[in-house]
Parts: sequence; structure tokens; C-alpha cells
Amino acid sequence: MNSPKNHQLIALLRSEWELLMTSMLTLQLSVNKCKLIGQKNSYSFEELESFDSLTSKFSRTSDIFTQKVMRTIWMLMHEGFVPFIDMLNKAEKMYIIESADKLIEIRDLRNQIAHEYIPEAIRDLIPEVIDLSVELNKNLEVCRLFLEQRHWI
Repeated sequence: MNSPKNHQLIALLRSEWELLMTSMLTLQLSVNKCKLIGQKNSYSFEELESFDSLTSKFSRTSDIFTQKVMRTIWMLMHEGFVPFIDMLNKAEKMYIIESADKLIEIRDLRNQIAHEYIPEAIRDLIPEVIDLSVELNKNLEVCRLFLEQRHWI
């Protein structure tokens, strides 16, 4: 398991993990800012920009985790390519993540954000983005423990 390819994958995983941690930190800062804004009848332009930033950071962070980090872990474990849902279900059974169902919800919300064009629709998604950001962080913590046990990060 100490092949040159594995060393390259571990180096890639470490760099992706650092990117993920930076992304998660900025996501948490946006979550805190948007919680302070709260829900009300109308929002200033700056408040709407904060919501837009939050949804963007949520989407980016979830993509880094599911499309980069998880796929690199999969390659390191010499697991064959499987559909996204199958990968998450197996990852949950292997204690790489906390909840496949929550990560599927996160992915669905990310897709919904990507296809919403009406600012009011994005604004209405903010409570769910905030709640699922907590779930994303829980999954990252479980993954971190998995990776640390293997000395991959």
C-alpha cells in the first residue's frame, strides 16, 4: 500500500483536505453572519449578497467534500467507481462519514441552489442551508477521524 501512486494520492488528499477546511471555515463565518440577519419581510442589498455568498460557499464546500475528498479516499482504498449514492452508503458503513442520507440531502440542496434563478427562492433556502451546514460539518468530523486513524492527513 506504500506505492508511489498511493503517496501521490495521499499528497492530493492532504491538499484537498486543506482546501476543504478553508472552505468550511468561510462557510461557518457566512452561516454566523446570516443567522444574525435572521428572517424578516425585506432585506437590504448587502443582506441579500450575504445570502448569496452563503449559498455559494455551501455549494463549493459540499462539492469539495463529495467530489474531491471522497473520490480521492475511494481511490486510496482501491474501491471501484460506483454511483454517488452507492459510494455514500458504503462510506457510512465503513465509518468514513456519519450519514449518507444527510449528504444526499446536502447534494440535493446544492443542486437546487445551482438551478434557482429567483433571488427570493434562494432567500427561502437559507434556513435549510444553515441547518445542513451543521450536518456537513458533522460528516467532515467523522471523515477527519477516519483519515487521521490511517495517517492520511
